[in-house]
Amino acid sequence: MKRLTSAFVILAILAVSCTQERADVGRLVENYAQVTIPAPDLTGITDNGKEVLKLYRKAADEVDKIYWKQYFGDGEAFLASLDDPAEKLYAGINYGPWDRIDGKAFLPGYGSRPAGACFYPADMVPKEFEVWGDPDKDSPYTLVQRAEDGRLRTVWYHDAYAENIGRIEGYLTRAADVTIKESVRNYLLKMIEGLKTDDYYESYKAWLEMNDSKMDLVIGPVEAVDDGLYGTKASYGSYVLLKNLQRTEELNAISARIPELQKMLPGEPANHDFVPGSKSDIFSCNVLYCSGYTNAGFKVIGINFPYDTKVQEELGTRTIIFDNIIREKFNRTVHPVGSALLEDVYQPHVDASAFYWIIVFREIAKGLGVKETVNGKGTVTEALAEEALAVEKAKSNVLGTWLCAQEAEEYRISALFQKEDVLTTFVTNTIRSTRFGANDPTGMANIIIYNYLLESKAIIWNPSGRYSIDFDKTWKALETLGSEILRIQAYGDLEAARAWVSRYGIAGPESLSDKRVLENAGIPVDIRFTYE
Repeated sequence: MKRLTSAFVILAILAVSCTQERADVGRLVENYAQVTIPAPDLTGITDNGKEVLKLYRKAADEVDKIYWKQYFGDGEAFLASLDDPAEKLYAGINYGPWDRIDGKAFLPGYGSRPAGACFYPADMVPKEFEVWGDPDKDSPYTLVQRAEDGRLRTVWYHDAYAENIGRIEGYLTRAADVTIKESVRNYLLKMIEGLKTDDYYESYKAWLEMNDSKMDLVIGPVEAVDDGLYGTKASYGSYVLLKNLQRTEELNAISARIPELQKMLPGEPANHDFVPGSKSDIFSCNVLYCSGYTNAGFKVIGINFPYDTKVQEELGTRTIIFDNIIREKFNRTVHPVGSALLEDVYQPHVDASAFYWIIVFREIAKGLGVKETVNGKGTVTEALAEEALAVEKAKSNVLGTWLCAQEAEEYRISALFQKEDVLTTFVTNTIRSTRFGANDPTGMANIIIYNYLLESKAIIWNPSGRYSIDFDKTWKALETLGSEILRIQAYGDLEAARAWVSRYGIAGPESLSDKRVLENAGIPVDIRFTYE
């Protein structure tokens, strides 16, 4: 009887736990405000162009299937196994059972997320990988798997995902046949070859040369964020974009000044002596559709591609600013955080135009600094290993804001905002972005910046739970921190990067208090997309 009673108690506890889990997942969904991407205004787009857009979206759907395989496994079967609508929705947001905010499983029956996602065998130990002599093991475009004899082997993405890539190839081939733009046709055919060979050099060049189209497609392995072991394996993602021609013309006046902006960076000139290619440009676009990595968890509001340092040096980079996403993020997350956490006197400085231009300069800053270490340690990414991405994101946030504030002070931006608006909006967005958590490189970068600003007394957390901002100290902190980041990157100083992350990369009591305030106020962490 005693044993039977205990069994019933255990069952009751499990039932309560399951009920609580479902309630929690319903609450977690609310962390992502639903944003509906409306059907685009295709005025001026030819029938051929409209057909190309449809084919782009079909290709993007295949990318989504590849990403599920890279991050979790069989996504279709996994989602079909979930009966609770909230669980299914949140699993779709996160592309698996692990919450991208805290890294923990939000569904019962799952352990910790594998650090290497599905890029490596779950039972692989670091020593085994390090002594393995396969020259392809560090490629961004190979999986590491077990052969039948148990030894490690590499499998190229184009072989591992051949079925999906074959479908993408079909859609892009049809789009190349339909388009009336020769530059678009050239890019699509080069991208097909890139997807079939995992050699993207020619497709990156063709993409940068494709500057006369109102539409754009970013597709393929785009970011190495999900590889928590070595930070090298690239995740598949895609964007289908429609260009804002008037604003693009305005932004491109800045792209001509990129070499000048490079020289303006703080610190030793040798630490930012990279010369970007002369074809760097900036596009203003609305996101029509995204899939795979680019749709997972937190949504980015701009990109700076490609990452290939050879292409960057020869031609440059393309910065794309996502107008509609910036607007939604500001209205739904940034401005409400400022209202909740800033002292009243600073709240008028949280400015939508300042936020837009901070993002513009942040994305430009991704192409600045150095790409190769100055002391023979290889690329910055290679030298800084697992810390490279968080350091790079911190660099672009800090130096982008530093440049934006300087440009505003010198009246070189047409929009009507001041240096104080830039600094206040930056501080507000940094506080907001700490909610992404230390498991995400963007969250880690913002936690580091936030703690540095606190330590520098650039921002003061008051007993009221609200912040004061010292504008002079904030400006100086950005300059000092930016200089140090550039030095760490230039010298590939992994030890300093690790010490820096260890010192500043932990959410303190102030940040945790902010999190509770924002949760109680119902302010979402980020946004999620639905489409008309």
